[in-house]
Amino acid sequence: MATSNKLPAWTIWSPLAAWVAFGLGILLTDQGWTVAVMAAALAGAVFAAVHHAEVVAHKVGEPFGTLVLAIAVTVIEVALIVSVMLSSGPEKAGLARDTVFAAVMIICNGIVGLCLFVGALHHREQAFQAPGANAAMAILVTLLGLTMILPNFTSTTPGPVLSSSQLIFAGVMSLVLYGCFVFVQTVRHRDYFLVEGSRDENVHAPPPPTKVAAASAILLIVCLVAVVALAKLLSPFVERAVFDAGLPPAVVGVVIAALVLLPEGLAALRAARADRIQTSLNLALGSALASIGLTIPTVAAVFVFLGRPLELGLGAKEMLLLFLTMTVAALTLGMGRTTILQGVVHLVIFAAYLFLTVVP
Repeated sequence: MATSNKLPAWTIWSPLAAWVAFGLGILLTDQGWTVAVMAAALAGAVFAAVHHAEVVAHKVGEPFGTLVLAIAVTVIEVALIVSVMLSSGPEKAGLARDTVFAAVMIICNGIVGLCLFVGALHHREQAFQAPGANAAMAILVTLLGLTMILPNFTSTTPGPVLSSSQLIFAGVMSLVLYGCFVFVQTVRHRDYFLVEGSRDENVHAPPPPTKVAAASAILLIVCLVAVVALAKLLSPFVERAVFDAGLPPAVVGVVIAALVLLPEGLAALRAARADRIQTSLNLALGSALASIGLTIPTVAAVFVFLGRPLELGLGAKEMLLLFLTMTVAALTLGMGRTTILQGVVHLVIFAAYLFLTVVP
């Protein structure tokens, strides 16, 4: 990222255009052309959020910088899930599960696979810190087991629903695990998530001025709120399009997850292309952990408070895909070096997930 004393004009106008499109959507909800305008404005706000998050991340440095976008994405994800579920009936009780599972599959297979593939195309082999990746995978597997597998086997309530006390326990343990990971990543063992002497350290441009980073931080918040607002307006149109196309309801979760992960996916892909695979993995795995460790507790707290059911347990097909994903990811990330082969394997699993979601 080149250092500049000012922000590109488009990164300032994009969030403002998003809010104008939101106003048009409120006033002219039934107009077909407003949907296209809101969708374009949403894309612009997402790309602007990528830029501002990278500026802030560049200023605070690694590995703290990779947490910025992960937490920002989680804010969007929670807001979208809660808003859609609260505005719908009991048939949406599994939306949080579908969205979080989609996020895990998109990150661990789609984003990671594409980053490994593109990075290997340009640089043949790329090195990263295996201890950090293995630590993240240990937390990720535990979180997935507690929140998305265990609900199918508890007896207090019939699966895939946890009782209120079980939901509270799962939420608290998720926060504990995620908090411990953040402490290890940023304080206790920072060196596990950095590759000293790599190209990532040598070609990094000087950090942006404080004034520019502060402006980006403010505009990042403006972009994220605009993304949430526009996505809330567009979600009924997405649901209607999915229903009219005869697709399974789980496709809605895939669309939401893909939307909120677009900024982080683009940032990770850009880092991999620049031979900074460590940054790519920090972004990807950190986002996957945040998607579960922060999203599930927040959604659980809302639904415990409201006394509404929340389906978290995965079906047999999804559990098999999850087992395959975690096994391959553990093998891929356990070596400390990646080639094009690992990228292709993850992309094939991702293609299988998308195909079986549409054709269950």
